[in-house]
Amino acid sequence: MEVYLVGGAVRDQLLGRPVRERDWVVVGATPEEMIRRGFRPVGRDFPVFLHPETGEEYALARTERKTAPGYRGFAVHAAPDVTLEEDLARRDLTINAMARDAAGRIIDPYGGRRDLEARILRHVSPAFVEDPVRILRVARFLARYAPLGFRIADETLALMREMVARGEVDALVPERVWAELAKALAEPAPQAFLQALRACGALARILPEVDRLYGVPQPPEHHPEVDCGLHTELVLAQAARLSDDPRVRFAALVHDLGKGTTPPARWPAHHGHEVRGARLVERLCTRLRAPREYRDEGMLAARLHGRCHDAPALRPATLLDTLERLDALRRPERLERFVLACEADARGRTGLEDRPYPQADYLRGAREAAAAVSPHPLLARGLRGPELGAALRLARLRALAAYRRTAR
Repeated sequence: MEVYLVGGAVRDQLLGRPVRERDWVVVGATPEEMIRRGFRPVGRDFPVFLHPETGEEYALARTERKTAPGYRGFAVHAAPDVTLEEDLARRDLTINAMARDAAGRIIDPYGGRRDLEARILRHVSPAFVEDPVRILRVARFLARYAPLGFRIADETLALMREMVARGEVDALVPERVWAELAKALAEPAPQAFLQALRACGALARILPEVDRLYGVPQPPEHHPEVDCGLHTELVLAQAARLSDDPRVRFAALVHDLGKGTTPPARWPAHHGHEVRGARLVERLCTRLRAPREYRDEGMLAARLHGRCHDAPALRPATLLDTLERLDALRRPERLERFVLACEADARGRTGLEDRPYPQADYLRGAREAAAAVSPHPLLARGLRGPELGAALRLARLRALAAYRRTAR
C-alpha cells in the first residue's frame, strides 16, 4: 500500500501558492484494508475514504471508462493492481496529473511540471473529450491562472470545440453548471471564464443570454469599447478588482443582458434594456437553479443600474423608491453590493477604468439620510398602520430633499 499526494495540492505547491486542501491516492489497497486501518468510507460512485485523524480524502487508485453520454456515464474500476500512472491518466489537465510520494519526490508522467513552467493548460489524454464538465473546469482554471500568464493549449481548445459540436455540453445538469460558474466568479479573472467558453463555442450553449451580447454595439461616446460582450468582460474584471464577493461579480455579469435583445434597427441605443434584462436574469437563474440571493441581486442590478449612474439627479421620490427596492434601509450590505456592481459597470469601459464614481457615495449618503428618520416621534403622536406608513414616507422624502440640496 502506497500513498501519494495528488492533484491541486502538488500543482499549487510547485506554483508557490497556498494549498487549501489535500487529496491523496492510495495504490495497492482494498476497501477492506482501508476500513481495517480506521478509514471511513464516503465514496458513492468509487472508493473514497476519510482519514481517521485529519479527515482528508483518500481515494483508491482507479481507472474510468466512458459508457454513455454526459458526465455521469462512466464505469469505474478500482483495484490493487491499478497503478499510479493509470490513475493520473484519467485526470483532466497535465498540471493536475502530478503526484508527490512520501519522500517528497514528484511523479510527473504527463509533463505537468513542464506545462506549469510554460504556463499552459493542456489535456492529459484523448479521454479528455469523455467528460463535458472538463470544459467548465478548464475555463475556470483559466479564470484562476490567467493573471499568471496561463493560456489554453491549442490542441486542448480544439478538443473542447469538438465536444461542443458533438453536443456533450448539452448533457450538463444545471446544478453543475451553476457550481462551476459560481467558482469561476470567485477566481481572480472571472472574465477569462467567459473568454474560454466563447472560444470553444460553449458559451452559446451554457449562457446564451451572455453570448448574445457579443457583436451588439453601444454608443462609442459612452462606450469606447463599443461591443456589449467586451463591455461585460471589462465590467467583470472591474468587479473582481473592487470586490471578492461573488454576488457582486454575478450582478456585474448580468447587468446588461437586456442589450442582447435590442432589435438591430435600434442599435446602438438600448432603450428599455433594464426591464428586459431583469426578466432575462430571472430566466437564467431559474434555468441554472441559482440561489435566490443571486437571482434577486442580479435582477436589481439589471433593473436599477441606470438609476445609480444618475443618482445625484434623481428626485427624492425616485431616490426613495430605489432604496426601497434594494431593501437598503434594512439591509445596507445589499446596497453596498449594488453600488459596487454599478461602479464596475461605470469603470468597465476602455480608457475609463480609473474614473471616479461619486454616485456610489451619493447613494450611501442617501441611505443614511433616509435611515436616520425615526418613527418614534410619529408613534408618540399616536399614528399607526397606514397613517404611520404615509407619515414616515413623507419624513423620509423631506430628509432626502434636504440631503440632495446639501450633497450637490
